Amino acid sequence: MANVNITSGKTRRAQIAGGGFAGLTAAIALRQNGWEVTLHEKSSELRAFGAGIYLWHNGLRVLEALGALDDVLQGSHTPPTYETWMHNKSVSKETFNGLPWRIMTRRHLHDALVSRARAVGVEMRVNSEAVTADPKGRLTLGTGEVLEADLIVGADGVGSKVRDSIGFKQDRWSATDGIIRLIVPRKKEELGDGEWDNTIDMWNFSPRVQRILYSPCNKKELYLGMMAPAADPRGSRVPIDLEVWVEMFPFLEPCLVEAAKLTTARYDKYETTKLDSWTRGKVALVGDAAHAMCPALAQGAGCSMVNAFSLSQDVEAVGSVEDALVEWEKRIRPITDRCQALSADYAANRSLSKGNMFTPAALEAARYDPIRRVYSWPQ
Repeated sequence: MANVNITSGKTRRAQIAGGGFAGLTAAIALRQNGWEVTLHEKSSELRAFGAGIYLWHNGLRVLEALGALDDVLQGSHTPPTYETWMHNKSVSKETFNGLPWRIMTRRHLHDALVSRARAVGVEMRVNSEAVTADPKGRLTLGTGEVLEADLIVGADGVGSKVRDSIGFKQDRWSATDGIIRLIVPRKKEELGDGEWDNTIDMWNFSPRVQRILYSPCNKKELYLGMMAPAADPRGSRVPIDLEVWVEMFPFLEPCLVEAAKLTTARYDKYETTKLDSWTRGKVALVGDAAHAMCPALAQGAGCSMVNAFSLSQDVEAVGSVEDALVEWEKRIRPITDRCQALSADYAANRSLSKGNMFTPAALEAARYDPIRRVYSWPQ
């Protein structure tokens, strides 16, 4: 059934800028509630950027609400433990008291969301870039076309044109470290003895600072997050400097040889973006456009999806869209703010190297159930 504005009698329409996880989540959730939804992606195709991704209980519950969970569970992996190594020796193993979590390729998650968006009838346009937005409900595309909407969602990433065209006040800062994210073959048999189904967070501080987050995505694919300071020319080099990584992590050589073949690798510094507000009139910002965060707690996608899904809940619960967006930000933002702040602190201090750092505070966002609007699982 169409979502009808009681005052005007017209079906409500949403225009969404950005075809990433946040934009697709908002599009599917709104469409399931009866909105007419058009999603605009500036690229020539709907595809995922990046390598691997972690989803926790909060993000998995969103997928359940969207009808995409079963597709995502097929071809993804939950490790037996999250293990931390310091100088190639295990210092902790964490199981999070049974809290659900999952690792997958970004492509796998994105494909499942695109498939679900098509199934529910979201109109998806490629080569369609949103360049400006008006809080009164007008979205202007790069072609000059102006579209009217009851709701505009800016999910167009850290360089959001929707956000910048309106002039949201923002602070943005970078951490000392950055990361190279890659998907390579598992090579499990060639790695020899070891618990290679675990996530293993491998840290070394001597003779140089280097970290590898070893993350199996499924039986065939492995996500490597390779961290080094931006000031280290060899550690931050792409394609990777095979010699310097094998020197520090010799037991991963079969995987690192594959990583060195990837010429499209990219080194990204950890960045945080914080805005004075996520909403203005009929415009709401979600995902990296609103709250880009360091990946220390692996909650960038989870928080983005929770916030996008919660937006669809709140525009149904409050009379006007403008009022609903204010209430939505008031309700859901504090969880993201705390997660973002702790992620930045962990990244700045390299706190995860100590092991056993997934404290109750660190797992707050992960434990949130956006469907029931409560915290689940013991701390």
